Amino acid sequence: MFRSLSKSLLWRGLLAIAIGIVSIAWPGVTITAVVVIFAVAVFVDAVHQGSRAFSSERAGPVAGHLLLALLDIAAGVVAIAWPGITAYVLTIWIGAWAVVTGIGEFAMAFASHEAAGQRALLGFGGLLSVALGVALFARPDLGAVSLAEVFGLFSLALGTWSLVVAASAQHAHSQIEGALRSGA
Repeated sequence: MFRSLSKSLLWRGLLAIAIGIVSIAWPGVTITAVVVIFAVAVFVDAVHQGSRAFSSERAGPVAGHLLLALLDIAAGVVAIAWPGITAYVLTIWIGAWAVVTGIGEFAMAFASHEAAGQRALLGFGGLLSVALGVALFARPDLGAVSLAEVFGLFSLALGTWSLVVAASAQHAHSQIEGALRSGA
């Protein structure tokens, strides 16, 4: 059990480190990959919506699902035809998400019945989220590159952590095998 766990964590860690290096060294590649993943996701959803349209017995849901499928196809075509604009819009969308969730977290800081420290953390996290959103709104072109680089740093940290845990699991496996051999 520990051997397979350590191997999977090792491969996961190495992959995350490789992705982190690529994301930091070539953020444009990362942005392009996100746009391609978005395009694939909306095309897959178009197929899903189309299948749901033809599995319904009433006309209302059929029209709605077909409309959603057409919108998905349009979004996928736009993403492939104009990846720069798509990256720009996705960055704006992430900025909007950050502002909305930040306002929600900040409001929760005052509405919750937690201890003062917890409320302060909620409020600070909310303000950080709003600041991220405002920064992305101000410069979405730099925001996309920054998001790719932050993703790269996260991937490097995750990969390093996975390698450390893999080594720990391998060490635990060795200790258990040793104890079983000496006890037998």
